[in-house]
Amino acid sequence: MPHAGPVFQAGAGLASLLLLAFLLSEDRRRIPWRTVVAGVVLQIAFALLLIGVPGSARVMFWLNDGANALHDATLAGTQFVFGYLGGGAPAFAETHPGASFILAFQALPLVLTISALASLLFYWGILQRITAGFAWLLRRVMGIGGPLALGAAVHVFVGMIEAPLLVRPYLARMQRGELFALMTCGMAGVAGTVMVIYASFLAPFVPNALGNILIASIISTPAGLAIAALMVPFDPSDRPGAELVIEDPPHSSLDALVKGTMDGVPILAAIIATLLVTVALVTLVNMALGLFPDWGGGAVTLQRIFALPFRPVMWLIGVPWAETATASTLMATKTVLNEFVAYMNFSTLPAATFSHRTRMILTYSLCGFANFGSLGIVIGGLGAMVPARRQEIVGLGLRTILSGTLATCMSGAVAGALAG
Repeated sequence: MPHAGPVFQAGAGLASLLLLAFLLSEDRRRIPWRTVVAGVVLQIAFALLLIGVPGSARVMFWLNDGANALHDATLAGTQFVFGYLGGGAPAFAETHPGASFILAFQALPLVLTISALASLLFYWGILQRITAGFAWLLRRVMGIGGPLALGAAVHVFVGMIEAPLLVRPYLARMQRGELFALMTCGMAGVAGTVMVIYASFLAPFVPNALGNILIASIISTPAGLAIAALMVPFDPSDRPGAELVIEDPPHSSLDALVKGTMDGVPILAAIIATLLVTVALVTLVNMALGLFPDWGGGAVTLQRIFALPFRPVMWLIGVPWAETATASTLMATKTVLNEFVAYMNFSTLPAATFSHRTRMILTYSLCGFANFGSLGIVIGGLGAMVPARRQEIVGLGLRTILSGTLATCMSGAVAGALAG
């Protein structure tokens, strides 16, 4: 059972994050309070069920075992194709421990395996049934429209572009606030194609790493909808139905595996390219900032600048003040670069850097696509799907980084309160 202190601090943190979203609202008189309240209640209820109930925790551990199996199976494939580059027996003596690990060949190919399996599960109708159930719950409890509920539910499993594609026929008719809410859900979670990779980073020091990352994506969805409804209100009375639309569906299980694999190739290439360019550009900016005098005993960097506002936020959601400096730097890295680099940096820190509660808070708070690189992807992808609304999408873009971050921080606060 959680102690009263962390629960009280988590409650204060949630209230502060919601208040910030309220203060930044476009129109406070039109806020759909049922959607806001129901979103917060659903987030807490899902967290209590998935984190606090022993039976559901056991299911999550099974998922974690499945993730380990997927990782080992993919590693066998990378070793066969890439040899020592893919994790096989080294062709030379390793003078620096860990130097033989090559991200692009040993970790990222998991994207292809997950993409193929996801396509197969879609062909069998399994993911559609799970998504439909979650969307029905969101629609009934939060009072939101069918296209938004379905798009938000799909975001738990697929990325910030793939989900809108599955509800593409409805995008042109969505209200401004609904479009913002859909974009926020994309920023407040991560795709199933990368969950297992992040879990592999965290597994040594976060128990049931995949289960916690999956729970984070689930509970951040209603939180994202609540935050979005506060910041850009919409009319929940307009509630049409919706169904998934899959272009060029596979014709057999084998076809689904092949299509899924091929669909994963551009995703894998995009991740590699985005990581390379983002790190390069941020490094260039930091080189320019390094021309200024040192600040606080170190060079001025984008990460250190963005860490400043994150430090009080980390304290508000339950991180002890002594640990907030490092925690806020990770959150800044996630925002300036992306969650991939942040999780990698998180995994390289000594175990004594954070308490168990802080590790749980960070696991959930970092679990989202809310960063500047993702913003470009969202604007480009959604703008291509609905060209007539491109300027509107661009105008909402920067706000989605904030709304997505607020949603994941809410999840971090709840997870910290429930951490043993």
